[in-house]
Amino acid sequence: MTDLELAYQECQQITRREARNFYYAFVLLPRQRRRAIYVAYAFCRYCDDAVDSESSMPEKLQRLADLRRMLDMCYQGEAEEPVFLGLSRVASDYGIPKEHFEAVLAGMEADLVKSRYRDFDELRQYCYQVASAVGLICIYIFGFKDSRAEAHAIDLGLAMQLTNISRDVKEDLDFGRIYLPQDELSRFGYSEEDLQSGRVNEAFVDLMKFQTERARAYFRSGFQLLPYLSPRSRACAAVLGSIYSRLLDRIEAADYDVLNHRVSLSTTEKLGVMARSWAASLLPRRLPGTD
Repeated sequence: MTDLELAYQECQQITRREARNFYYAFVLLPRQRRRAIYVAYAFCRYCDDAVDSESSMPEKLQRLADLRRMLDMCYQGEAEEPVFLGLSRVASDYGIPKEHFEAVLAGMEADLVKSRYRDFDELRQYCYQVASAVGLICIYIFGFKDSRAEAHAIDLGLAMQLTNISRDVKEDLDFGRIYLPQDELSRFGYSEEDLQSGRVNEAFVDLMKFQTERARAYFRSGFQLLPYLSPRSRACAAVLGSIYSRLLDRIEAADYDVLNHRVSLSTTEKLGVMARSWAASLLPRRLPGTD
């Protein structure tokens, strides 16, 4: 087995072990594209692990610097570490711009140095880095011909990350992070002290309803990506979007009380989403603006 084949195998193992929601979407892709997605996922996993480890802040920042150096080597054709060896081939085969991987690293660094977001503009930039940039990497692997697909991929990434933020308010707070924009906390009359106290009142419900409605708006644009993709790639994107959209349904069903309820989907529910998305992907889709 060649070094490249071993690299692909390692990336697949990382994905199988860590992917959770993403695994159910990736299995719908053709083999070559699925293998490439495993590599992209493994890179993102490396970035995430670098900032979520028990290491000190200087050690985490150094790890991110090391990943940037390995990314540079990857694009120079000098990759050595298995994941980056695979990434070098995938980036070359699918023409993925380096800036998208750099954005992911920048988002990971933001999680180390920034724990509050003044307004949605600041939060949107973070969401672009950690989610939309990943979506752009994915559509290069999926294959697209119309540049309009990129804007919708960005919005789908924003929708999914905003869903994560709404679901994980308590978990993020435990790590000292508040992603809900500070000006919106003030606008709805809900303080950081209220959040620390776990207070679920009318102001909190209104605040969270606003967050989910914004995510819904981004999903509406994000799902317009699907007609730009081939049926099997379309199914992958549809599964990802649908799983996260379903999480929004669960947040709403819990009356937005994400401080006392951990919102999730069962394996059976995820498989149901996958089956429906696969069936829907086979239907012909009209590109927006071609009526």
